[in-house]
Amino acid sequence: MSLYNGDKLKIEIYGQSHAEKIGVRVSGFPRMKIDEERLSELMQRRSPSGAVYSTKRKEPDQPIFEKGVDNGVIDGDFEAVIYNRDVKSGDYNELYAKPRPSHADLVRYFKSGEKDYRGGGEFSGRLTAPMCIVGALCKQYLYEKFGVEILAYVEAVGKIAGVSYRDSILTADQIKDCHGGFPSLSDCRAMLQEIENAMEDGDSVGATVDCVVFNFPEGIGGSLFDGLEGKIAQLVYAIPAVKGVEFGLGFGLSTSTGYEVNDFISMVDGKPTVMTNYAGGINGGISNGNQITLSVAFRPTPSISKKQRTVDLEKMQDVEIEIKGRHDPCVGVRAVPVVESAVAIALLDSILKENRV
Repeated sequence: MSLYNGDKLKIEIYGQSHAEKIGVRVSGFPRMKIDEERLSELMQRRSPSGAVYSTKRKEPDQPIFEKGVDNGVIDGDFEAVIYNRDVKSGDYNELYAKPRPSHADLVRYFKSGEKDYRGGGEFSGRLTAPMCIVGALCKQYLYEKFGVEILAYVEAVGKIAGVSYRDSILTADQIKDCHGGFPSLSDCRAMLQEIENAMEDGDSVGATVDCVVFNFPEGIGGSLFDGLEGKIAQLVYAIPAVKGVEFGLGFGLSTSTGYEVNDFISMVDGKPTVMTNYAGGINGGISNGNQITLSVAFRPTPSISKKQRTVDLEKMQDVEIEIKGRHDPCVGVRAVPVVESAVAIALLDSILKENRV
């Protein structure tokens, strides 16, 4: 069980990858009628599709609201579950007490003495499905009440880079157009080939996911511990395999001069307006009215079929393992809606805190 104890939203995600079900309990959600089509669309983008870039595990990921929803209307607290339909725990029989490199297996052992690593347990990316239930609802509320759109896309797979918000001003329609297929704004063939090359070599490859938030109101957030960037980053880092988050130009700011990257301000239609967006829509931890832009780095999937060195915690000796089973060769691709969900949760919690609803 993992708990997000937000300012207004409280979210508890529970279950394990190979358990009967996984689920989420939420409190503090504002009253809203669920748009089933919107919810299904986001869940399907996260679920395994059988495509080259996803696991072969088949899960419909159909949320079932067990509490707190009456005639499709949420009003405060609710609970939703997803039943696991395609579990193959036998794939992990040979890995008992043998922690997989770069997984949470070894640190689970350090923390609790656990030696059974089937499916990754509560550390599995499978647990992002309940996060997406909440994220889809947050996205819907933000759009219907404030016109806020939160859209992400694959900016790079390995060293193959596509279009980035750093290079050009992207419209919401441009990003949404790519959600129907491989989620990239550029020609995806080179990215797909990069994934296929890694698979053929028994390996995996990392990815970069960009996220752009349109029409978010200015003046949301606070200084220091109340900063909007910190809240967003906290939620994004809850996604397994995320190893880096940067806003706006990010690390590029550290190699620039102030004059080059200061976002100048002008009066537009009688209102002070930030004219460029190197800062990613946030100054001093507070939204400035520009698009909020961030980039998220996903490590390569640790489960690969190449032989890897590890230890046997029963015999306390070095061993080699070959990981079998069904794993994403590029976890960042299916993580696109998960990034949207994490950002949506952070932004709605921030708006609720400010009593903007």
